[in-house]
Amino acid sequence: MDFQLRDTRALITGSTQGIGFAIAEALAFEGAAVLLNGRDAPRTHAAADRLRALVPGADVDVAPGDVTDPAALTGLSEVDILVNNAGAFGLNEFADADDAEWQRYLDVNLTAGVRLSRRVLPGMLERGWGRILFIASESGVNVPADMIPYGVSKAATIALGNGLAKLTRGTQVTVNTVLGGPTYSDGVATVIESIATAQGVPADAVAASVIGRNTTTLLQRFIRPEEIAALVAFLASPRASAINGAALRADGGVLTGTL
Repeated sequence: MDFQLRDTRALITGSTQGIGFAIAEALAFEGAAVLLNGRDAPRTHAAADRLRALVPGADVDVAPGDVTDPAALTGLSEVDILVNNAGAFGLNEFADADDAEWQRYLDVNLTAGVRLSRRVLPGMLERGWGRILFIASESGVNVPADMIPYGVSKAATIALGNGLAKLTRGTQVTVNTVLGGPTYSDGVATVIESIATAQGVPADAVAASVIGRNTTTLLQRFIRPEEIAALVAFLASPRASAINGAALRADGGVLTGTL
């Protein structure tokens, strides 16, 4: 299926690796011009080179900068597709997470998306077409006890997407949120491989053990970044014109109820 993304320009935050890079690759493959973002400029340029090699002929540029910096990522009025993917993730004991830690999660996972959406939404409405997407998590619905700051920030992201969609009423601009499940991103892979090395066992065995502790997963394996990216590419396309204000699950069946 042709997702009809030629002549569109997409910014994907946190896209030098993992889910963000997979989304950039999927959009580039569909013909969109993509802007890669990362905090480290050399790493962002290296990711752009890698993407050009994977998708020959792709229109790839970079927008390095820290999404938590209000002065970063300026000049975005012509972005047609914004994918708010950059995120802070980690385990926390609730009693040990101080105000600064809470603020870090909110700054990266929520406020950055607020600022960027505020910059690009008026232009989308003026031009008559656009897509804003938030990469949230099933943890924003079923908040884990050992990830409360993360889960709360993702719950707020879901609410943000729902509210912004109401500003697009009667237009061809949509705002949607993807609820990802346990995904084998680069960060997760690094942790799994370090555990495997320490225990002297294969990484696949460690990954299977970790995901096996999740009693509700129907997939019974980690989700691959490209599986999240496939849904994002569809939602970013004109093919998804009837989907707006939604929180769509790509969680491998981890959530047991309905939203």
